[in-house]
Amino acid sequence: MGYTPGTVLEGTVKTITGFGAFVLLPEGQTGLVHISEIAPTYVSDIRQHLTEGQKVKVKILSVGENGKLSLSIKQAEPRVQPARTNQPRPPRRDSGFQPARTEPESFEEKLKQFMADSNSKISGSGQYEHRTRSRKR
Repeated sequence: MGYTPGTVLEGTVKTITGFGAFVLLPEGQTGLVHISEIAPTYVSDIRQHLTEGQKVKVKILSVGENGKLSLSIKQAEPRVQPARTNQPRPPRRDSGFQPARTEPESFEEKLKQFMADSNSKISGSGQYEHRTRSRKR
């Protein structure tokens, strides 16, 4: 049978390895489902998702020049999209972010604001107060 990419078939998990699972397809052809194509979530242990002898639906991703089949379980079934509602979003908490002013500020206004912010930061922290000790000789 000539397999074409995009076709969805049912097969049986034949062998499980550390990098994927080999699936036996109709007419005795075997294909590989890579570990990244087993589930839509991260898979660290394939045996938590598949068992040998299990029937699975697979989608043919590609057919190699030598007849090797690349398969996917997670792409075989369409994803269920959550239903969208037209309800308004809840209001955001105030994060302290203030949107930019719409009218452009002059350089003097920006400098004045910068100096005020800078002075308040410096006076608020004691890290800039230096105490010198005189050396005794």
